[in-house]
Amino acid sequence: MSGPLTLPRRRLHPLTPLVRGAKFVALAAVAVSWRGLGDLGLEHWLLAMTAILVLAVLMSAALWAVTGYEVIGRELRVHEGLLSRRVRTIPLDRVQAIDVVRPALARVFGLAELRLEVIGGGKTEAPLAYLTVADATELRTSLLGMATGASPAEPAAERALFAVDNGRLLLAQLLTPPMLSVPVGAAFVVWPALAHPDWTLIGAASTITAFLGVFQVPVRRVLDEWDFRIADDTAALRLHQGLLNKRSQSVPPRRVQGIKITWPLLWRGAGWARARMDVAGYGGGDGEQLRAGTLVPVARSAHTVAVAATVLGSAVDPRPGPAPIDAAALPVSRPPARARWLAPLAWSRIGVAVTDDVVAVREGVLTRELTAVPLARVQSVRVTQGPLQRLLSLATVTVDTAGGLHATARLRDAADAYRLAGELAVLSRTARHTFSARRAVL
Repeated sequence: MSGPLTLPRRRLHPLTPLVRGAKFVALAAVAVSWRGLGDLGLEHWLLAMTAILVLAVLMSAALWAVTGYEVIGRELRVHEGLLSRRVRTIPLDRVQAIDVVRPALARVFGLAELRLEVIGGGKTEAPLAYLTVADATELRTSLLGMATGASPAEPAAERALFAVDNGRLLLAQLLTPPMLSVPVGAAFVVWPALAHPDWTLIGAASTITAFLGVFQVPVRRVLDEWDFRIADDTAALRLHQGLLNKRSQSVPPRRVQGIKITWPLLWRGAGWARARMDVAGYGGGDGEQLRAGTLVPVARSAHTVAVAATVLGSAVDPRPGPAPIDAAALPVSRPPARARWLAPLAWSRIGVAVTDDVVAVREGVLTRELTAVPLARVQSVRVTQGPLQRLLSLATVTVDTAGGLHATARLRDAADAYRLAGELAVLSRTARHTFSARRAVL
């Protein structure tokens, strides 16, 4: 295991104020919009943007001068604040994942942002923006070594697990509900323009902007998941993705709270599936969670299941070369026949499987899903009954983790539900002890 690391206090890269200022100007330009450009005129608009840039750079420079970071023992400390000084301390043993993100604007200057995700965090803790790519990568390696106990001085060869086919990624987005709604959205955008053909530069630009907004969701997915690839080594899972904004993630396998495999209706004809993993501590909105949790954007079903099995095996057993755990192949127990009254179509697709290491739940009619949770990550087990379930003597068992993913076994026989909950509670305690014993021999 690596010993305590000491890194003297350092500042962010000197070009940080310029990048932040340019980013603020870009946001201001979007806020002004095309109509604002038409009202101000090109000359006054450029003067306004220049003034905003100068002001933003000066303010960012003042903040940059008082911002710094250091590593003392097993803690990362970030000093910040202009009027009110503060020091944020992040214990490295609580780090869930460490990402190196390269936004399009930062890439122009050869810079990157380091993001730390910690247990229980509602947002990214102490993002370090910006560092050189080399400094960000080196710091991530050191911090990850401290967080996982692996020595950063020992290079580990990466084992490739998956690389997305970009052509398939594009085609898959054409087979999603948001993309199928594009013609309707486009009609609402184009029809007013055709009904009022008095075109101006501002009107044309606004129409184009609105039309592009219709494609926002599928285009964002493609941009985020372009060139996605995942590999693993002795310390963490390594994920790389992005077309405009390059993102490099490092996720220790023991931080994986669960895995979800999805077979969308429109993909099943081609035999495709996708998978995501849940990592506790990831902040941000839904889009951020989507990027953070991507495991397989799209692939053949067998390939998706194989990647998920490998990652699930590493999450359960921290020792080198763990056996994969194919949750999709586990025999499931179905609800009783009377559950058909509450789920006539989904009844045959609902099931739960339990082993010494994982609990897996499957369900779904149109979109089929399989959720697998390592028992060592279980935080609580709940049994709930609604009025109709009580009438039919049914109950639902929910397995909670530290992340946002839950394994929910619906419509179980009430007696079986309480038995299952008790069994999961015992197995989860045993699994935690087993996992700790396996880590101790490393």
